[in-house]
Amino acid sequence: MGDLLDIRDLRTDIRGRRSVVHAVDGVSLTLGEGQILGLVGESGSGKTMTGMSIVRLLPPGGHIVGGSVVLGGQELTSLSDEAMRQVRGNEIGVVFQDPMTSLNPTMTIGNQIAESVRRHSGSSRGASRGAARERAAETLELVGMPRARERLGNYPHQLSGGMRQRVMIAMALAGEPRLLIADEPTTALDATIQEQILDLLEDLRTRLGMGILLITHDLAVISRYADQVAVMYAGRIVETGPTGPLLRRMRHRYTEALMAAVPRRDQDAGTDLYSIPGLPPDLSDPPVGCRFHPRCPNAGGDCRTADPPLVTVAPGHQHACLHPVAYRAETASSALTLTERSSDGRRSVDARAAPLVEVHDLVKEYPITAGLLQRRVGAVSAVAGVSFSIAPGETFGLVGESGCGKSTLGRALVALEKPTSGSIVFAGQDITAMPAGELRPIRRNLQLMFQDPYASLDPRMRVGAILREPLAIQRIGSRRDQDRRVDGLLDEVGLRPSAAQSYPHEFSGGQRQRIGLARALALEPKLVVADEPVSALDVSIQAQILNLMRDLRERLGLSYVIISHDLAVVRYMADRIGVMYLGKLVEIGPATDVSDHPAHPYTEALLRAVPDLESTKRVSRGNGAGPARSTVRGELPSAINPPSGCRFRTRCPRAQELCADVEPPLRPFGPHHLAACHFPLRDPLSSAADVHAAKSPGT
Repeated sequence: MGDLLDIRDLRTDIRGRRSVVHAVDGVSLTLGEGQILGLVGESGSGKTMTGMSIVRLLPPGGHIVGGSVVLGGQELTSLSDEAMRQVRGNEIGVVFQDPMTSLNPTMTIGNQIAESVRRHSGSSRGASRGAARERAAETLELVGMPRARERLGNYPHQLSGGMRQRVMIAMALAGEPRLLIADEPTTALDATIQEQILDLLEDLRTRLGMGILLITHDLAVISRYADQVAVMYAGRIVETGPTGPLLRRMRHRYTEALMAAVPRRDQDAGTDLYSIPGLPPDLSDPPVGCRFHPRCPNAGGDCRTADPPLVTVAPGHQHACLHPVAYRAETASSALTLTERSSDGRRSVDARAAPLVEVHDLVKEYPITAGLLQRRVGAVSAVAGVSFSIAPGETFGLVGESGCGKSTLGRALVALEKPTSGSIVFAGQDITAMPAGELRPIRRNLQLMFQDPYASLDPRMRVGAILREPLAIQRIGSRRDQDRRVDGLLDEVGLRPSAAQSYPHEFSGGQRQRIGLARALALEPKLVVADEPVSALDVSIQAQILNLMRDLRERLGLSYVIISHDLAVVRYMADRIGVMYLGKLVEIGPATDVSDHPAHPYTEALLRAVPDLESTKRVSRGNGAGPARSTVRGELPSAINPPSGCRFRTRCPRAQELCADVEPPLRPFGPHHLAACHFPLRDPLSSAADVHAAKSPGT
């Protein structure tokens, strides 16, 4: 198997008004035909700039200033702009991170894919509109789009996130490229959809013989899907090699730190996640010597002066570290230490304690109207009869796919959505039936931490004004008191008081999430609902935020509702977990029971879909090897017309006729552990004594 892509000493600069950013600084990589190369590292490490340098789609001021990029024997850096346009699409396809911002909202997906085909005039497929549209249908079928030909007339907003990503892949494949660059193709997707997209890329690689450059910050994804891995830091490759051997016997201290920061399914709740100190360096003025030394606990004096070269430690395995991880008798010597907590980090539910929040048979429907008079013609069933409770100081995890109703339920808990029926009782008061005037003072105890801090923070306000705003609205204290409170909030979330004078865009993603958490804490709430608080963050920054949230819970006595599609994060953070599917709570129980011994097939499928560093390599290239995985396939059914009986039956491998006729009730499977399934993964408790013991005060 020959090399499809050969990069040698690639250097890319981005020239600004005041400085030059050395975004890619001497990168060398090779990718074989039909291989998947994973490029990993934190945001700002140069991964995306490396991919965009290959296709020469650089931002304003960006230029390749040195090195070579050879694709199939052809040097790309010296091609004219016109010749490079022919390479893009025909020879190289690109899948971008966010399909919603990459697709044209004013064009149907059929026209967008057809346009991609017709633009490559050297191809016979662009000879006519009809041929281009036929090719669009073929590529949608190739990527597994349900009812592909019917979807040609859809606009991007009419598709789910997984479907939009399939459209992006179809556009990239329309010209039958030899190389596919996938830049964070699944970052914002649920675990089940992420698995479908990555399995699709794996299948297409096998069938079409493409090489794939998979750019991601998720080492768990790399462990399951990549043949080779290259770890990038501060514009340089610091370690590279075959995926399995490298992840089992990593040598560079940065690779070790990245792996230590990943939450694992068996993560000890009594131990903090490892967090890499500091931030990646400014690439306009990188550190002298090893670029990782300011953040490395094992750095010596030579690391501050000598620039470590790549050295070979095993066939195909190279690293650039002066004090690498040493392996003796299969044992790695590590300089990393994890902080032990005084308790195991989890809290049991006390049946005698009065709950902080009680949710009873909550229903939320959004009406669908049509016609000039806007008559109601249907409804979207977002939340359909959910009941549970949260104890003081407890963390409740809520998991499920996008569209299952998690965020709607979270917004209802903080009184931003008015339920259609049912009740939410907070500290003994029913807030669903409360007039707005009476609800206002209670709102200070109910706060929401948004998924995207950049979108939720006013870009025109300084951080100090953002944090002071809720205090002013609630008329708490004088201006001087409010300023002191702002300084205290910044200190609580690990930011300096000077941050109050800056704007949100001046901070990194992790720092903005700290500001979002500080704003949620401004009014000293009793309940914080965190909606996907770390889904878009690097693993090192994610670890910092999760550790901070746990510290604040212990110090301030907070209760959390953590909404996430990442079961590893939820298992680490939560005392109990609730699993939602299409508006229904299908399983609820202690975090360790739900994650280690699921009763519902949907919970098991979610767990199997989440890649982790211990995952066996994904199904290999056509030799029949690899583990069989029972996972969720297809798209979530429409909440406008949900399936009868069990809503999961249309995607469940265990479904039988009974599932279509009768909705399964929640039944006990252990102490405080309930699941709603006619044909569960294990037998439910049956005796009256067992049932009584298993009934949870939280449901």
